[in-house]
Amino acid sequence: MNYKVITGIVLCFAIIFSFGMYKVFANQNKEVNMSDKKVLVAYYSHSGNTKAVAEKIQHLTGGDIFEITPKTPYPKEYNVVVEQASKEKANNVFPELVNNGNVKDYDIIFLGTPVWWYTMAGPVKTFLKENDFNGKVIAPFCTHGGGGASSTYIDMQKLAPDAKVLEGYTSYENSAKENEITSWINKLKF
Repeated sequence: MNYKVITGIVLCFAIIFSFGMYKVFANQNKEVNMSDKKVLVAYYSHSGNTKAVAEKIQHLTGGDIFEITPKTPYPKEYNVVVEQASKEKANNVFPELVNNGNVKDYDIIFLGTPVWWYTMAGPVKTFLKENDFNGKVIAPFCTHGGGGASSTYIDMQKLAPDAKVLEGYTSYENSAKENEITSWINKLKF
């Protein structure tokens, strides 16, 4: 083969590959359109990391936002809250909430939690237990300090067996980026 033919073939493959990669990245970063869905973004946040993700999701989806608030606030001191969360998990505690919220008017519930002892925080357990998720879609998200999501999403499905729990979005501490969240939401294909 001569040099011009090889160069032409390589150039064609490069153009085809570049166009394909453009389509992949364009689809990942396209704007989220949820105008035909009733969306609720519900979350519990102790340090503010989960709240930051919830606010980004709310901004992207245009959904309503609801902060899950325990009636008795958790201590601010890290070691004290870690110990309390450990005891709550061991004793299967469902802490009382200021308001249990309302999911009945929504199609999709984005549900966020910090990961405490390899699962969701107690207030999120209560929120799941006290609401009827029959026929609802839950898009879970969590923030963690190094252990990943662990069993958080599996445990959510156990507490809301009549809901469809989708693939979750997991971020380390406050590392969540809006373009990653957009990509995650678009992959869920509601």
